[in-house]
Amino acid sequence: MADSALPSFIVLHYLKIWLASVRYSLVRSMMFRGDFIMWSMVEFFWMGVNVAAIAVIYQHTDSIAGWSQYEMLLLIGTSMLVQRLLMGLFWSNLFEMGRNIRSGNFDFFLEQPGHPLFMVSTRKIDLDSLLNVTVALAIVLFAVNKLGLSPSLGDIAIYVTFVGCGLVSSYAIVLLLASVSFWTIGTKGVESGYFTIYEFSRLPKQAFSGVANIIFVWILPTVVISNAPARALISGFSIPDAIWVLSSTLIWLSLGIVVFQAGLRRYSSASS
Repeated sequence: MADSALPSFIVLHYLKIWLASVRYSLVRSMMFRGDFIMWSMVEFFWMGVNVAAIAVIYQHTDSIAGWSQYEMLLLIGTSMLVQRLLMGLFWSNLFEMGRNIRSGNFDFFLEQPGHPLFMVSTRKIDLDSLLNVTVALAIVLFAVNKLGLSPSLGDIAIYVTFVGCGLVSSYAIVLLLASVSFWTIGTKGVESGYFTIYEFSRLPKQAFSGVANIIFVWILPTVVISNAPARALISGFSIPDAIWVLSSTLIWLSLGIVVFQAGLRRYSSASS
């Protein structure tokens, strides 16, 4: 009985730690309300520009790589949804890791009552990004309505699962890139590079061919994080898509954790 209760105790323990981080983030955001409102509006404007660009492009064409205007809008909304979740939950935490490693403040996370990876990843949340998750959802729902889709509960569950896998894959890549800080001076160039690569998630996979198809569709999870969920709503469940999403997620998450753990061992030995 004691052994069976242990996993529940661990989950409850980490949930309490995360809720404490959420409370800290809420207090911090309310202390700097002007900053919170400004960045919320900046992100909202950026999302509006992307949606407007789709409207302008489809004034001159009926299809892009076989995707209609509202199918493309669904794709864009899904990409935004994954990215807003990533930015809100993990982004600033992971890219502060490099500064903490260089300054020695990373020791603080090693002393916390949880695994260093969890503590590093969940130190705070960015409410401005999470607020705009609702905007991304509104875009998705608008596109679904315009397409005349009536997804079942199963289709919605698959969409949510695929979006979750996209979030985990994106987190894993950012974790891997941020973990480079254990060996290098900084990750500013890596950060901008990630945003450049992520732009490809707003394109249908049919638009890629040759080397680009190999890199952005099959090696990097750039395209799968948006295409698979969108297709789940448009065309229903697909076994190849499910295998594609799940295998990509597991591979990249494993790789991210391995690199972080290797860096952690290097940091520990350097400071001992």
